[in-house]
Amino acid sequence: MSRRDRLSGNEAAATAIRQIDPDVIAAFPITPSTEIPQYISSFKAEGLIGTEFVTVESEHSAMSACIGASAAGARAMTATSSAGMALMYELLYVAASDRLPIVMAAVNRALSGPININADHSDSMGARDSGWIQIYSENAQEAYDNMLMANRIAEHPDVMLPIMICQDGFITSHAVENITIEDDSFVKDFVGEYNPEKYLLNPDESLGVGPYSISIFYMEIKRQQFEAMNNARAVIAKVSADFTARTGREYGMLEQYRMDGAELGVLLMSSSAGTGKEAVDMLREKGVKAGLVKIRVFRPFPAGEIAEALRGLKALGIMDKSDGFSGCGGPLGAEVRAALYGKSDNIKTINYVYGLGGRDVKVADFEEIFAELAAMRDGAELPDCRYHGVRE
Repeated sequence: MSRRDRLSGNEAAATAIRQIDPDVIAAFPITPSTEIPQYISSFKAEGLIGTEFVTVESEHSAMSACIGASAAGARAMTATSSAGMALMYELLYVAASDRLPIVMAAVNRALSGPININADHSDSMGARDSGWIQIYSENAQEAYDNMLMANRIAEHPDVMLPIMICQDGFITSHAVENITIEDDSFVKDFVGEYNPEKYLLNPDESLGVGPYSISIFYMEIKRQQFEAMNNARAVIAKVSADFTARTGREYGMLEQYRMDGAELGVLLMSSSAGTGKEAVDMLREKGVKAGLVKIRVFRPFPAGEIAEALRGLKALGIMDKSDGFSGCGGPLGAEVRAALYGKSDNIKTINYVYGLGGRDVKVADFEEIFAELAAMRDGAELPDCRYHGVRE
């Protein structure tokens, strides 16, 4: 049976990892994900897991160890944040191109510089095209549930790609919430055993992993990754449906909140969605036709689902917790506008860059944004992109 407990987002992720009991975990501590390997170390010391916990000297080494373990046939996991993910950068591509289903608990934090330890999405957005599946969590419950689904998605024979489960540093990772924890036996049954088809330690087959790929092979490998990422859409849907059937907690590529009849909407990811929902409820009580769309799965990008969810809107605020420095806004803004092109061109959009370096976003901020969207709907000329919540 499931039980209710009070856990932080980091503890929720670590609890899921304990219940999965992977073969290998390699991690190096970095704020704000440090608690996850710390909990794992405690679980190991107390004999609660049989995992081989590899304490390495850097995040580059952590991902290297995970790559070696996964290539050997082991279920491998890690956790990191910010500059730690940046130090892994070269190896993120290696893990994806070698089709190794490593699971990463990614606790989002701003990248230097200047030095900052608070939440934004510049770390994972910087790795958005590395070939990893990316799923974002609004709260501790979702972080826990996403971790439980991660292995089944990544290890599916039609996918075999690494996956990062993201949550906002401190906002989610250190905030304590009441969440539902499943029984260890449930998790073991739901996640299942990892039985790779090909692995280095298979005595019955000679295998090379990560060889030099000359020009006549490289594009074919990338095409195979492309197909695997597309295949992940159906696998995510299937795993989510099974999870819903067993727990009653429903997840999709995205979540629509009060979008029926909405004329004004915001689209965003992770913890800010909770604040945005409060604002939508307040505005609905005042007669404002407001709604919200939360993207859960950023890779593979749910372009079709977004276009369908936003159909009927007259004005949309696309909210990016990182800047792409393109002069045109952040990565979410660029991809959402591309998804709408030729399908919902009549929707007026503003790309808001907000929350950088942990800058607070409050219900009042959403009210300001919806007021601007209403003005744009009614004919006001506003910039395509702007920073929100910054002192000009």
